[in-house]
Amino acid sequence: MRTIIKTGLFILLGAISLSAQETKTSFSLDEAIAYALEHNYQSINASRDLIDAQKQKWETIATGLPQIDGTVSYQNQIKQQLAQVPSDFIPGAEPGGFVEVAFGQPQTALASATLTQQIFDGSYIVGVQATKAFIQYSKNNKEKTDLDVRRSVVEAYGNVLLAEESVAIFEKNKATLEKNLYETKKIFENGLGDEESVDQLQITLSSVDNQLKNARRLEKITLQMLNLMMGIPLDNATELTENLDVLTQRKIDYGLLDNQLVMENNIDYKTVFNLNEQRFYELKLAKSRALPTLNAFINYGGNSFSDQFNFLDQGQRWFGFSTFGVDLNIPIFSSLGRSASTQRAKIAYEKAKTQLTEAEEQIRLQFENAKSDYILAIEEYQTSKDNLALAERIENKNQTKYSEGLATSFELRQAQTQLYSTQQEYLQSMVDVINRKTALEIILNK
Repeated sequence: MRTIIKTGLFILLGAISLSAQETKTSFSLDEAIAYALEHNYQSINASRDLIDAQKQKWETIATGLPQIDGTVSYQNQIKQQLAQVPSDFIPGAEPGGFVEVAFGQPQTALASATLTQQIFDGSYIVGVQATKAFIQYSKNNKEKTDLDVRRSVVEAYGNVLLAEESVAIFEKNKATLEKNLYETKKIFENGLGDEESVDQLQITLSSVDNQLKNARRLEKITLQMLNLMMGIPLDNATELTENLDVLTQRKIDYGLLDNQLVMENNIDYKTVFNLNEQRFYELKLAKSRALPTLNAFINYGGNSFSDQFNFLDQGQRWFGFSTFGVDLNIPIFSSLGRSASTQRAKIAYEKAKTQLTEAEEQIRLQFENAKSDYILAIEEYQTSKDNLALAERIENKNQTKYSEGLATSFELRQAQTQLYSTQQEYLQSMVDVINRKTALEIILNK
């Protein structure tokens, strides 16, 4: 018995350990995007909307296919209704008067089935045609959602890398400042320096320490944001396998700027074009309401009558009946109501065509802006990289001059502040390259 318990405990612990290992995941940027497209909450619901649209399509089609309805009813006249008939028709009754008679039996059962078939209905034909546009709308919505998820994951991924790099830089800067402050304090204590130098370094150190604390908080928050975008629990220990500098180098692609804008591939254009299709079918639907509708039906059933409930007994007599019919409905006059509805639908369609033209121009402008922003981001990255090397060299020279007594603490602080600012500009420029390339790719739908 103890052996069984021990074995069970080992299996349970192993399962818990395996589960813990499975929740700790690592992703490259491409892997994070692929994972998010499958597990992001909005993406999941967009997929469900597409399935729902396909079901709605069949729901629309089914309304024009044969429909069968069954009816079963039972009545028990607890107090039967009486009628007066002339006594002349009743044998043995006194002539010239009236006799109270109950017609039929108090209990009645009826069972029937009716088949209906729509033969012609203009609105049904248009509705079936419009389902194609509705399905396309759901597909466009899914594509738009996936592109938004992709953009969000790229931004969140870059922000995590930015926060990690910021923490590393601030830790390095803090260590350097602590060393400088320690040495300056020793010099001051030995009477070879001034107190202002100590104070200047202390101010710089306090500022860097606060920035480090904030960067650590941002590191946690940005990782939680990435987890949210990927559909992972917020506190999951997600690891990023990309390096910010290497990823930035990979995102520099001048060949992307040579791509021509294919308007039909742009998701915003697809959405507005789909709106035009919907307005077109709404106009056809309004016109179809002036057409006649034709429907047919046939039913079959049976009635049974009795003084007591014995309708399920063998031998109980049922009286069958059957009916066939055709309904033709012809719209004749609506006091110009249908005409006004058709005119409104036509106006909405014309507005949609104008919106499509406007959307084309806006997308072209967005494309040019996206190319310009991408070029600027690459140039800013290259410039900030050069500036960082210069700022490091200036700071190192001032460190040397300061240690040799050739520079004041104020000059050193200026050089350090310039370096810290340049470091952040460099990090941000890398993130900008990544984000701007993604924005251009989304417009091109690459």
